Parts: sequence; structure tokens; C-alpha cells
Amino acid sequence: MSKKTVLACAVCGSRNYSTASKETQTDRLELKKFCKTCGTHTVHRETK
Repeated sequence: MSKKTVLACAVCGSRNYSTASKETQTDRLELKKFCKTCGTHTVHRETK
């Protein structure tokens, strides 16, 4: 089973991406993605 999660930029806090992640995952998902607001590749973390 997977649930929809939202990824927010670690620098500016802009919520740019959404993805599906497994419910059994205990730690927050971190991906390096392009932020349209910052204009660079930054770490995006899963929000609550």
C-alpha cells in the first residue's frame, strides 16, 4: 500500500513535488530535485 506524499524544498519551503511512498517507511523521504523558486537543484524533504 502506498500513500501520496508532498515534497518541500529544504531551502525556501516551496512545495513543488508529490510522490507515492510506502506506509512502512519510518524516516522521511529526501530527494534532490530542481526547485523552480530557487532556480537550482536542492534537497526536497517529505512533509507531514
